[in-house]
Amino acid sequence: MAEGRTLDLHLHLLDRQVIDRDGRYVCKVDDVELEVDETGRPFVTAILVGPRALGPRLGGRLGRWVSAIGRRIADGQSPEPPRIDFALVSDIGSAITIVRSRADVDVGSLEGWVDAHIISRIPGSGHASK
Repeated sequence: MAEGRTLDLHLHLLDRQVIDRDGRYVCKVDDVELEVDETGRPFVTAILVGPRALGPRLGGRLGRWVSAIGRRIADGQSPEPPRIDFALVSDIGSAITIVRSRADVDVGSLEGWVDAHIISRIPGSGHASK
């Protein structure tokens, strides 16, 4: 990705799917982490994912509820939302492509919880108990 590219965060990043180098779905961008350079200009340092990132962005009662669910699901993990370093981004298009594989980016706590506690219990899901 070209350094110094100007992005509209709402248009180019937020709520976009992130795909890995093999074209597989990784996550969705729920928020971004910004820093400010020496000239006072902001730049993106990381993609933040999951309910712990989305909750504060939503705000209000719904945001607090989403954040609480995220903390509950992430029991024992850092209270900070999972992040993908922006240096891993190779392309920004209709989806955001990263240079690593999905297995190398540990951001799937919500997806893992949903699979273990909901999807696996649906008859015919391929994971259901007999």
